[in-house]
Amino acid sequence: MKFGKKLFLLIVILIILGNFCIKKSENNSSIVFWTLQLSSFNSYINNIVENFNKPVKWVDIPYSEGEKRTLAAILSDNPPDLINLTPDFSMLLAEKNALWEIPPDSLKNYNLTDALKYNGKYYGIPFYATSAVTLYNKSLMPNLKKMPETYDEVLSIKPPKGIYTTMISLSENDTLLKILNKYDINSPETINSNKSIYIFEKIKYAYDNGYIPVESVTQSHRDAIEKYMSGQLVFIVTGANFLNMIKENAPDVYKNTVVLPQLTGTSKKYDFSLMNFIIPLKAKHKEDALEFALKLTNAENQLNFSKLTSVLPVNKKTLENAFFMQTEADNPQAQARITGAKQMNNMQPPLKNMKRKKDLNVLSSQIIQEILINKAEIKNTLNYFKKEWKKLEE
Repeated sequence: MKFGKKLFLLIVILIILGNFCIKKSENNSSIVFWTLQLSSFNSYINNIVENFNKPVKWVDIPYSEGEKRTLAAILSDNPPDLINLTPDFSMLLAEKNALWEIPPDSLKNYNLTDALKYNGKYYGIPFYATSAVTLYNKSLMPNLKKMPETYDEVLSIKPPKGIYTTMISLSENDTLLKILNKYDINSPETINSNKSIYIFEKIKYAYDNGYIPVESVTQSHRDAIEKYMSGQLVFIVTGANFLNMIKENAPDVYKNTVVLPQLTGTSKKYDFSLMNFIIPLKAKHKEDALEFALKLTNAENQLNFSKLTSVLPVNKKTLENAFFMQTEADNPQAQARITGAKQMNNMQPPLKNMKRKKDLNVLSSQIIQEILINKAEIKNTLNYFKKEWKKLEE
């Protein structure tokens, strides 16, 4: 009897261990896939996951925790196989030799791949993009003969009393650097050039004469949207996603909104924001993760995702779809989609990736505040900017 009980217990233990090993094996065979705050698209992503030829475990994490959790995971020996990130953080990881190199042939059907290149090699797969457009409230200045195409043109337009021509969040993130980049001012060697001085003089004149609100130096883009919705701004450069907010909260402004191409500079090119996928060097299923990423971003799935959101596809074939070409009268959201898609074919190369990009953003914010708020002399301030920018690149 004792032998029988022991045998029975041994069999039970072996069954439990067997099930545990099977479960562990199943987990090890699954592609672990992280996204940033995309849980509202459960049906869309789950459909792709379920129809993929290998098991995928999808985990959606809050956007604010993306970098912290990714860094912790990559430092471990068992990171996710595929992670949704921003190019800036992705390239920082590439610099640390923490990412798997993406075969160039895999990216031939995509736009904006240069933003995911480090030392001549690719370390990311594009996921989706956004490209801001210019909104014009035609009721505030109905007799404008020519629409502005560049920032220096819009900053030269004198607004009617009580309103502003536009509002640029000059101290927010890399807004100022992106504007300067459109004028090919994108290095320590160009930041104190005559062209740069000209742009800063334009901004200062507009600030001093009430063409742009004084809050342009201190407030965020969200505050600028509020001003546009309250009828205080003639123009605003913003993402297409804000049109729905304007429609719901300021229907009269929405009815008078005309969508124009994004303001640019002498380059006549447009900037963009990009989200991408990376594959950690320590990932267990690199090839499978790449295959799944290419499935997520194929022409069909990119089109479906674009129809659910206000983002733009990075797949070249998707951009050729009629959805991004057919105009709809009196529909600003459709106009924004079509305008943004056209801009995707003429993008301004972003500032080169650097380790201390955030410090450069802070420095540019300090510089514009010195010029506008403290009335510092432009040329001397830009000479200082050049010197400090060089230090950040060392």
